[in-house]
Amino acid sequence: MNTNHTAPRSRTVGVLALQGDFREHREMLEAMGHEVREIRKVGQLEGLDALIIPGGESTTIARLILTNGFQQPLRDFCASGKPVWGTCAGAILLAKHVDNLDRPGIEMMDISVRRNAFGRQVDSFEADLRVKGVPGEPFHAVFIRAPLIDDVRWPAEAMCTLEDGTIVAAREGNMFATSFHPELTGDNRLHALFLSLCHSPGGPPK
Repeated sequence: MNTNHTAPRSRTVGVLALQGDFREHREMLEAMGHEVREIRKVGQLEGLDALIIPGGESTTIARLILTNGFQQPLRDFCASGKPVWGTCAGAILLAKHVDNLDRPGIEMMDISVRRNAFGRQVDSFEADLRVKGVPGEPFHAVFIRAPLIDDVRWPAEAMCTLEDGTIVAAREGNMFATSFHPELTGDNRLHALFLSLCHSPGGPPK
């Protein structure tokens, strides 16, 4: 099955590029035909249609967000209704409640996240998952030092779980969080789903 899809039209997407795997997101989005900006200064948030906060080292990214004056501008971007997606460390930073994070993140999604919940780098794994709103075959998800989502509180909702019920993706309005790394696969369906939020600010994907 072809797992490459395009969003309805070209978007200007920012990828926060303070630390982490921002390059992989940029390459996937560019292959889909979108304009991508690597965001290193607050002023570069202007004019974006959507924003991705990538995986990496969550405490390092949190520190850089604070020292570079990004915290309130990122909160404002989340509140604007434009799509925001946090993958792995990005999910940690979007969550209002996080264990063992020694400084505040963006704290906009009403979810609780546990850092490094699946263990160290050597405990990384892959799984085929059904994600709400993603058509076709299961999505092959890559977990690397991944967090898990302990709790999801309305208006946030779970979008994907492991077989044991562990939540690994959630959505709250325009905000999307995944514990895994969709940018490390050849499957762009989650990126297409994320950008479809530009068209559907209301209820969750069906």
